[in-house]
Amino acid sequence: MREAQFLKQNAEKWKQYERDLHTQKDPDTFADRFIELTDDLSYSKTFYKSSNTTKYLNGLTAQFHQKIYKNKKEKASRILQFWQFELPYLFRQYHRQLLYSFLFFTAFCLVGALSAKYDENFIRMILGDNYVNMTNENIEKGDPFAVYKHAGQLTMFFGIAFNNIRVAFLAFVSGITFSIGTVMLLIQNGLMMGSFEYYFFSKGLGVQSLLAIFIHGTLELSAIVIAGCAGLIMGSSLLFPQTFGRWESILKGGRDGMKIVLGLVPFFLMAAFLESFVTRYYKQIPLWLNLGILGLSLWLIIGYFIWYPILLHRRLAKTLDHNNDPSQDQNLKLWLNRKLTSGK
Repeated sequence: MREAQFLKQNAEKWKQYERDLHTQKDPDTFADRFIELTDDLSYSKTFYKSSNTTKYLNGLTAQFHQKIYKNKKEKASRILQFWQFELPYLFRQYHRQLLYSFLFFTAFCLVGALSAKYDENFIRMILGDNYVNMTNENIEKGDPFAVYKHAGQLTMFFGIAFNNIRVAFLAFVSGITFSIGTVMLLIQNGLMMGSFEYYFFSKGLGVQSLLAIFIHGTLELSAIVIAGCAGLIMGSSLLFPQTFGRWESILKGGRDGMKIVLGLVPFFLMAAFLESFVTRYYKQIPLWLNLGILGLSLWLIIGYFIWYPILLHRRLAKTLDHNNDPSQDQNLKLWLNRKLTSGK
C-alpha cells in the first residue's frame, strides 16, 4: 500500500484518537486505541520508516502510552503482568536448559544413592557426622524427622527461606563460570538428596521419609532445579552468543536468569512455610492431605513452569493471527504490544 493511500485510509481515525486524548476517560478504550496505534506504527515503520507519517504515529502512540501508564496503578499492573505473561513467556525459551538442569540433578541423586549403598562412610561424608548421629538418636526415639521441630516456627521459616533464596542466587551467579559452578551446585544437591533418601530407605523409613520430607521438598527441590536452569542460561550466554555480540548476550542471559530467580522467591517462601509450619506435624497429617499437598505442589511447578508457558506461546500466536479480533484477550494484546514497542 502506498503511503498516500495508508494516510487516506486512517487519517480520520487518528484525528479521532487525538480528540480522545482530551475527552476519553475509559481506560479500556485507551488500551484499545493504544493497541491499534502500535499496529499502525509497526506497519508504518516497516514500509515508510523515515516518513512524517511514522514520526506522527510515534508521537501519538507515545501520548497514549503516557496516558495509560502515568498513574501509580501501573506498578500493580506491571507486577501482575510479570507473573501472568512475562515470566512464563520468557521461561518457554529455556525449557532445554531446564531439562539439562533436571537431568544433572536427577543423575547425581542416583549416584548419591548408589554411593551410599556401597560405601557406608559416604553418607557421613555428605551429610556430616552430627546430622547422622542426631538422626540415629531420633530414630531410636521413634521420631525420625524430629529435626523439623528443633526451632521455633517463625525463626525456622525466615532461616530456611533466606538460605534457599541464597542458594538459588548462588546457582544463578555461578553460571558466570561457564556454567561449571552451577553444575557443581546441582551435583552437590543431587548427591545430598540421593544419599539422604537412601539412608532412610536403608532404615526401613523410605516411604515415611517421602511423605514427610516432600511436603516441602517438592517445591524446594524443584525451585533449586529451576535456579540451576537460570545459571545454565547465564553460562550458555557466555559460551554460545549466537547472533548477539558476546557482551550483549551476557547482558541478555543475566537479565533473563535474574527474572527467573526472582520469580522463584514466592515458591521458596511457600516451601519454607510448609517446612516450618506443616512438616513438623507429619505424624498427625492424614494420608489424603499429605498426598494432596504433594500433588498440588507438583501440579503448581509443572503447570506454571512447563505447561502454561507452552499454552501462552500458542495464545500469543493466535492473538497475532487475529490481531483485529475483539474477542481476543485484550490484556494479552496490550502486554504484547508494549513488549514489542519497548523491545524487551
